[in-house]
Amino acid sequence: MPTYDYVCDGCGHAFELFQSMTDAVKKTCPECGKKKLRRLIGAGGAIVFKGSGFYKTDYRSDSYKKGAEADKSSSGGSSSDGGKKSDSGPKKSASGEG
Repeated sequence: MPTYDYVCDGCGHAFELFQSMTDAVKKTCPECGKKKLRRLIGAGGAIVFKGSGFYKTDYRSDSYKKGAEADKSSSGGSSSDGGKKSDSGPKKSASGEG
């Protein structure tokens, strides 16, 4: 059940009310008794994960982990060029033909 924010336009009293989504919107202020109460539009609640931590690798199968290790070791030093691109295109001769 969500928590709704209400404010009274008559006396300025603001409060939160824990009520079902199917309940009717409250109209009467509990502080002054006037029917000038309105429900505010809130930003909504965020998802809160509780615990020591959640990681994308927490629930991987053993076969996936073994395959990832094999791919990692077979790729070797693919990034040993320091991030520079190597020119694998056709080489031009010294005379400018090519």
